[in-house]
Amino acid sequence: MVSSDEAAALIRTNRETVNQWIRAGRCIGLERSVRGWRLPRWQFEPAIHKHLPAIARALGTTEGWALLLFLETPNEALDGQTPRVALEQGQAERVLDLAGVEGTSDR
Repeated sequence: MVSSDEAAALIRTNRETVNQWIRAGRCIGLERSVRGWRLPRWQFEPAIHKHLPAIARALGTTEGWALLLFLETPNEALDGQTPRVALEQGQAERVLDLAGVEGTSDR
């Protein structure tokens, strides 16, 4: 996990942009009880980061814990892999399809 400032340095932007991205579902932010956010470092890998907005839209949420839970929970539709691992292995279409199904089942 990294802070907003550390995330901003990783992706060569500023903390305000990171905070906007969290609100928009472009990255996963977990709100701390004290000022600031904690963000999973792995989400900034290109294989994952470029798909986060579409996953958030498909799930119908930008809430950090919901996105994290989806990405880190093994799923039989992905042969028991987590969506995060499937993204890392280039299976974005399968993950996006699953997110669409998961998103509609919650409504």
